Amino acid sequence: MLPTLYISHGSPMLALDPGATGAALDALGARLRQMPPRAILVISAHWSYSTLAVTTRVRQEAWHDFGGFAPQLFALRYDAPGAPVVAQRVRALLSEAAIDGASYVAEDPDRPLDHGAWMPLRYLFPDADVPVLQLALNPCLPPATQIEIGRALAPLRGEGVLIIGSGSFTHNLHEVFSGTRAQHGPAPLPYVEAFRTWMLTAIDKALASGDFSTLARYRTLAPEAQRAHPTDEHLLPLYVALGAAVGPQAAAALHGKGATCERIVDEVTYGVLAMDTLVFHGGVPALAQAA
Repeated sequence: MLPTLYISHGSPMLALDPGATGAALDALGARLRQMPPRAILVISAHWSYSTLAVTTRVRQEAWHDFGGFAPQLFALRYDAPGAPVVAQRVRALLSEAAIDGASYVAEDPDRPLDHGAWMPLRYLFPDADVPVLQLALNPCLPPATQIEIGRALAPLRGEGVLIIGSGSFTHNLHEVFSGTRAQHGPAPLPYVEAFRTWMLTAIDKALASGDFSTLARYRTLAPEAQRAHPTDEHLLPLYVALGAAVGPQAAAALHGKGATCERIVDEVTYGVLAMDTLVFHGGVPALAQAA
C-alpha cells in the first residue's frame, strides 16, 4: 500500500536552486520509484476552485503559472501522461462518500499542471513517465472536511495511486517579498519555529489517537497561525493527505494508531517558508475495503 505525501513546494526558484530540499526530494523519489505507482493524484494549493474538479487530460504539460522569475524557469517541462480513467475513479469515490460540499466533482479536460504539481514531481519522478492528474482544492471547506475528502480517496492507495498534497507548511509571501534574505541559509524567524513545532506535535498526537479535532482547529490553537498562513490554502492539502493516510472513519476508529508520520525535509527557505515534507505510512484503507 502506497504512502501519502504532503510536500512544501516552496518558491518556483526551487527548480533552479534546490538546496537541501531538492536533495531530500531526490532521495524520496529514489524510494518511491522502487514501488512505482500506476498514477499520481496531486491536490495543489495552486488550483483553488469553488467546487471540486479533476483533470481529465490525456497528456499533461507544465503550466508556468508565475511571473517575475528567472527566464530559465519558463523552459522547464513536465510532459507526463494524464490519467482520465483514475479521474473517473476519484469522482466515483467522492460521490459515494456524499461529503457536504464535496460530493460533486467537475471534469476539466484542459487545465495543465500548475507548479505546485510539476515542480516536486520533477524531483520525485524526473522521467515524467507516471500518469498524473490533479484534484482541485476548495479553500472554503474547513480542515475537518478536507480530512474527510482524503478519507474518501484512501482506497486509491491500495489501487496503486500515490496521493500528494502540495502546499507550504508556512506561507507568508509578504515576508518573502519584503525581505532581502537568500533562499537557502537564513535562520528561521522565531514564529515559524513556534508554528511548525506545534503542528508537528499535533500531527503525531492525532495519528496516535485517531482524534483530529485539535489539529483541525489549528487556526485558533496554533501559535502565530495567522502570521504563518494569512490565508490557509497552502496548508489545506496537508489535511487531505492526512485523511488519505488514516483511511475511512469507521476503520480509523478501530485502528487509530495505524498511520505514522516521517518528516524528510526540515529546511526553512528565506527564513520564513517552512519546507517540511511529510510521508505518511500505514493506515487502514486496505482493511476498510476488505470489510
